[in-house]
Parts: sequence; structure tokens; C-alpha cells
Amino acid sequence: QVHVVESGGGLVQAGGSARLSCAASGSGITFGVNAMGWYRQAPGKEREVIATITRGGTTNYADSAKGRFTISRDNAENTVFLQMNSLKPEDTAVYYCRADVMGRNAVFRHWGQGTQVTVSS
Repeated sequence: QVHVVESGGGLVQAGGSARLSCAASGSGITFGVNAMGWYRQAPGKEREVIATITRGGTTNYADSAKGRFTISRDNAENTVFLQMNSLKPEDTAVYYCRADVMGRNAVFRHWGQGTQVTVSS
């Protein structure tokens, strides 16, 4: 089994910062975790990718996140972080973590349950 658990959401004032954490754990992680990423879904909208990071540390960001958000990871702990600065009300959403767990011959994508981030104006 693999468990993906996010933490760090909450209510933040516009212009403020928040740091999300996500840990992947469980007996199903035998060969490690490949790419990890953060997504978000606002009410009435589709889930969108915010940032991803490979095991080697290569990052990619959505245009909405560039310059404000930073993704990082700790491979030893199978943990990924999202530092969010200069938050805007439009950043309000449920933030989901994705972990691509490596199997013997395939990669299996796992999702967390999500953590709410609400940015007040």
C-alpha cells in the first residue's frame, strides 16, 4: 500500500505565504518515488498542475506559479514541498499532491486527499 498525505493548508491573507508538505509512505514503495507534483482544483474548475519535480530535481511550473511558488523535495523521506509566496485570492483551491511510485516494471501514480488553501482579500 501507498499513502500520500498532504499538510500545511489553511487560511492565509492575500500577499502572505504558505508551505505545503506531502509525504508518500507505505509498504508499496519498494523502488522509490519518481516524479512528484502539486495540483490544485478551485470550485467549479478542473484540476490543474501547479508544479512538478523529478527525482533528480528538475522542476516545471505553471505560468500562474512562476516567480511565486517553489517546489522542492527530500528523496530520502519521499516528501515534496510547495512554498507559496505572494498569495492571491485566485490561489484559493484544494491542493493535491501526486507521487509516481516506481514498481519493478511500471510507475504507479498516487494522489493525496488534498489540503484546502484559502486566500482572503
